[in-house]
Amino acid sequence: MSRLHFQLFGKFTAEKDGQTLTGLDAGKDQELLSYLLIHRDRHHSREALAALLWGDSSTEKSKKYLRQSLWHLQTVLESNEQDRFYPLLVEHDWLKLNPRSEVGSDVAELERAFADAQGIAGAELDSRRADLLKSAIEAYRGDLLTGWYQDWILFERERLQNIYLMMLDKLICYSDHRHEHEAAQVFAATVLRYEPARERTHRQLMSSYYLAGDRTAALRQYDRCVAALREELGVRPERRTMQLYEQIKSDEFQPSNSGENRITATNKPLSNDVVGRLRHLQTILSAVQRRIQRDIRAVESLSRTDDKL
Repeated sequence: MSRLHFQLFGKFTAEKDGQTLTGLDAGKDQELLSYLLIHRDRHHSREALAALLWGDSSTEKSKKYLRQSLWHLQTVLESNEQDRFYPLLVEHDWLKLNPRSEVGSDVAELERAFADAQGIAGAELDSRRADLLKSAIEAYRGDLLTGWYQDWILFERERLQNIYLMMLDKLICYSDHRHEHEAAQVFAATVLRYEPARERTHRQLMSSYYLAGDRTAALRQYDRCVAALREELGVRPERRTMQLYEQIKSDEFQPSNSGENRITATNKPLSNDVVGRLRHLQTILSAVQRRIQRDIRAVESLSRTDDKL
């Protein structure tokens, strides 16, 4: 583990040499450091960072707040004079995380493991890559910076969650290919906790249950799929899901190495899930919009009542 290690999934925590690092309690210090850790390979304009993190303040004040936060971070992170490379590179107009410093994060581990397995079918993963994926998903203790709702965090939270789900998807295929069906089912159940209407994962679970000898569980999973699609998206299952159900029901299902598992690993059908996620998000936003409109009408009605009084 790096001498400095930061956990950004779930609640922000910081460690130095395996011990809790104190002095990083301020929310803006944590936010600035988190942004630098997530965008660790880029140079960042001071002006852009000030506007991003303190956008509700004037330009002069936002730059002042950035200077203060940087000074505090440097004080905490560079307290050991024996450090060979300071964690932050700070110049007059820009700053970045020092690539030569001993700084690590759970986000970096996740992205490295994903990049290492990119383009490789789940069934074709070697044990080294599979172990890296397993280790990375164990570090995913919750969504990015849980409880924070800044725009940039919401964007990164969605991006990293998609990476996490794709890694789980690879591990489902990897495990089923090696007849480790129980492990595949655990990975699939985790995906469905995040995306109950992810139809491909329901199919993978149906197949995994059947191949493990539990035909009843496979048929029940189809019922869960139908219910989730109806509740989340208001749609019926795809034809191939219904065909899989009929094959399992009649004990005629035959797994195919060139079928869905291979397609899944190359991420080609991800567009179906993206569309599903966007439709779900559209439903949520529409509900929020209706709620806001009701609140506006309620306030206006109350205002008119007050005027009459």
